Amino acid sequence: MGKNVQIAQAGIGQSFGTFGELLQGVLPDNDLDFLVSFPITRYSHVTFVPDPGRDSIEVIPSHKTKTRDLASKILSWYKLPTGGRITVNSMIPVGKGLASSSADLVACARAIDNCYNLGIREEDIQRFLAEIEPSDGVMYPGVTSFYHKAGQLRDFLGTLPHLTVVGIDEGGTIDTLSFNQRKKPFTLRDKLEYQRLLDEIVLAIHKKDYVRVGRISTRSAQLNQKLLVKRTLPKVLDICERIRALGVIVTHSGPCIGLLLSSRLPDYPYKLGKATKLLKEITGEVNIYHSWERCHDLKHFPVIQERNIK
Repeated sequence: MGKNVQIAQAGIGQSFGTFGELLQGVLPDNDLDFLVSFPITRYSHVTFVPDPGRDSIEVIPSHKTKTRDLASKILSWYKLPTGGRITVNSMIPVGKGLASSSADLVACARAIDNCYNLGIREEDIQRFLAEIEPSDGVMYPGVTSFYHKAGQLRDFLGTLPHLTVVGIDEGGTIDTLSFNQRKKPFTLRDKLEYQRLLDEIVLAIHKKDYVRVGRISTRSAQLNQKLLVKRTLPKVLDICERIRALGVIVTHSGPCIGLLLSSRLPDYPYKLGKATKLLKEITGEVNIYHSWERCHDLKHFPVIQERNIK
């Protein structure tokens, strides 16, 4: 281990999830799969209690096996006692493309770091996660462009404050591991468009040009119909046009779709109410999400309650 570690009674860690991606696709160079994340104020909370008297990890709930595997990897890497108990408490729905699994893993790494004061960096967490499953950059404090299959950061893009997603769920769940093994149907023309959209959204995020961000997110949702059809997309696009929302955003590997709004615009209350009413007519239930902002501490995010409107 190479240094003395300070053992706490327990360690806690947290991570935000994402509402899918602003952009996701394949680049023409080497057919690299990439995404541009959209962090939201929904979190996974993990507690780690070390138990030197044991040689294995207990995880609660027991089906969170990837979280257990990650904990074992980290403890072994730092030559720490490999026994303990992990408790995962997440407010992120599973199988919806909201980065629930990645958030659990990042929160777990932070809980162990908090317990032993290891000084684990985002790059270290990224490396550990790459050995477990594709991830979406939630270990970094904001929006990223990320090579999710390779588990590598392309670029850290900052934050997108004051954005709201009014979202619906078309139903069902999708296993991310299986989804990422699908053969992509994108043509060279599609891949060249993805490259152009990626270049554009990087500039748009840096400039906080939310109109352009919304337009690119909408185009990504349309392109993704080749890979994972959202049956309600035509209706949501129509509502987007009617209320002049910034754009449409989807979980590219999940069943959720929503409208992007800016809470800084004077007509926000009207658009929020109108979007909620019209989307509710499609599925009967609407969820409100808010973009994550840098002001929250990375290891101890406050729990911000989201609304579930039926």
